[in-house]
Amino acid sequence: MLIACLHCQTLNRVPQARLQDDPNCGQCKQPLLSGEPFELTDENFAAVVGKTELPVVVDVWAPWCGPCRMMAPQFEQAARELKGQALFVKLNSDDNPKTSVRYRIRSIPTVLLFRGGEEYSRQSGAMPARDLVRWVQQVR
Repeated sequence: MLIACLHCQTLNRVPQARLQDDPNCGQCKQPLLSGEPFELTDENFAAVVGKTELPVVVDVWAPWCGPCRMMAPQFEQAARELKGQALFVKLNSDDNPKTSVRYRIRSIPTVLLFRGGEEYSRQSGAMPARDLVRWVQQVR
C-alpha cells in the first residue's frame, strides 16, 4: 500500500498487514497514520491525496463556519476510530481556494472520500462521528 507522507510528501510502501502498527515515513521519520486529522494546503493536496492508495477522507471547512467548528471534534473522533483504515485530512477552503474550486465546493462543511487519488463520494453538512465512520466504511 503506497502512502504519501503528510509532512514531506515522500511515498512510502507499507504492507497492508502493518497499517495498524503505527508506521513512520522512511524519509522524515514522522508518523504516516497518526489517527489525527492533518491540515493540507493547495500546495500539498495533490501530492498526498493523489498518490495515497489508502482511502483519504477530506473535511473542507472554514474557521468562521459554525457547523464546521461543531463537526471538528466529530471528525477527530472518526479519525481515531478508523486509524490505519483511512487517512483523515482537513482543507481550509478560505486559505486554499484553488483546491476548493477544483472540487466545486459549494457549501461547508463538505466531506470528500478519495480512493486511488480520485473522488469517490461526498457528503455536505455536519455529521456525528458514528455517521461519519459508518459512511466511510460503507463507501470505502
